[in-house]
Amino acid sequence: MLSTTRMRLSATVSVLALGVLTGCGGGATVEDPGAGGASASLRAGYLSAIDQVGLPLALENGYFEDRGLNVDVADPFPTGVDALNALQAGEVDLVQVGTPLVPAAQKGDELVLVGNYTGSASQASIDDTMAVVATPKAGISADDLDSLRGKRIGVSVGSINHLYLLGLLEKAGLKTSQVTIVNTAPPDLGVALETGGIDAAIVWDPWPITITDQVDGAEEVMRGGGYIPFVGYQVTTREFLDEHPDEVADYLAARAEVDQWIRENPDQAGEAATRWLPGTESKVAQEAMQHNIKQLDPRFSACNYLALDTVADLMAQGDAAGPDFDPAPYFDPAPILKVMEESPDLFEGLPEIPAQAQVEGGFTYDQAAADKACQ
Repeated sequence: MLSTTRMRLSATVSVLALGVLTGCGGGATVEDPGAGGASASLRAGYLSAIDQVGLPLALENGYFEDRGLNVDVADPFPTGVDALNALQAGEVDLVQVGTPLVPAAQKGDELVLVGNYTGSASQASIDDTMAVVATPKAGISADDLDSLRGKRIGVSVGSINHLYLLGLLEKAGLKTSQVTIVNTAPPDLGVALETGGIDAAIVWDPWPITITDQVDGAEEVMRGGGYIPFVGYQVTTREFLDEHPDEVADYLAARAEVDQWIRENPDQAGEAATRWLPGTESKVAQEAMQHNIKQLDPRFSACNYLALDTVADLMAQGDAAGPDFDPAPYFDPAPILKVMEESPDLFEGLPEIPAQAQVEGGFTYDQAAADKACQ
C-alpha cells in the first residue's frame, strides 16, 4: 500500500513501488488531524486500467498531500467485484467501480456513489474508450451493424464491454441469440482473435490498441458511437461518508485536480500511467489517454443517475443483473457538489451541464426528465 506520508513520489520511486506494494490491511479508520497538524488518513482502491490511474497519479503528484490527506492506495484489485468485496470487508474506504456495483447493490451491499472517475455529467451516453477489434475477413463494419450477425464476439460477461455489445445489438435490431458471445478476459482477447476462437473482440482501452499491435491484420472497426453510457463511480459506504464527509470532499477535490491535469497534459499523463500499468508501452498509454480524457468528468448531474439506470437495464437484458433497479438511493451528490461550488476552476473546459440536469438540494431523480435533459 502506498501512502502520502512518504515524501512526494518521484518517477523512479513510483516504478519501484510497483514491486513493493502490499495488500491492504483491514481494521483501519480515518485518523483526524491532531493538535500537531497530522494528516487525515483514508484508504482507497482501484483497478489497473487507463481510466482508473487518476488515483495513483493524484498520489504521485501530491494532490492528496496538498489537502492534508494521507491516502493509502491499495494494490490494484483484479476486478470491480474484488474492490467491492474489500470495501464491504472494511479493508478500504473508497473504491472506483462501474458496472459490478449494480448486482452488488441488488444483493444488499451498502454502497454510496459520491462522484465519477469516468463518464459524463453533460450527456446521456459516452463510450469513447470502447472499441471493436477484428480482422478484415470477419466482414464487420461500423457502417453496417447487422454485420455482427452470426459472429463470435469476445467480451467479459457482466462487464462494460458486454454492455457495449448489447448496445450495438439493440441499435442493429439484433437479438443476443443472433451472435455467439464468448466470455473472455481482456488479456486473452488478442490470442483468441489470433487463433480464430473469436471473430471480434470488444474491450476498453488500452486493450484495443494493444490487440491491433499484436495481432496481424487486426484493426479497430468501430470505436465509441454513444451506444451506451460508460459508467465509473467513486464508491464508499454510508457509515464512512457520514463519519468523514470533509475527508471525502477533500479526496474528491484532489481527484478533480488530477483529472484536470490529465485533461490538460494527456501525453505526460499517458507516460506517467505506464508506471502504474505494468507491461503497457508508453505509446499505447498515450494513445489510450487521448480517448480517456473525453470521459474524464468527475461532476454529478441527472445524467449520471440516468447512465446507471440505463446500464442496469442493459445488464438485466443480458441476465447480468436483476430487473427494476432504482439508482437514486445509491447516490449522495453532496460531497462533489461541495467541490463544484467551492472550486469551480477545477472543472474549467468541461462541457456545460444542461440546466435541467443540474443536481441541487432536494433533487429527485426522474428517468423521463433526465432522459430529456441529457440528450
